[in-house]
Amino acid sequence: MRRRTVLALAEFLIWWAALLALWLVLVSAVDTLELAVGAGAAGLGALAATAARRAVTAP
Repeated sequence: MRRRTVLALAEFLIWWAALLALWLVLVSAVDTLELAVGAGAAGLGALAATAARRAVTAP
């Protein structure tokens, strides 16, 4: 893999983990469905955050 691809994937995973952790802190009951919804929502948020940062810092 190219360095740029690895860095983009690492950035996405860091965003995803941070947003999932925030989701888990804010929900009252953690069950399988809540975890799945949180993971999906965190994935969408991580994708948006990564895309927004790349759009702002693009050469």
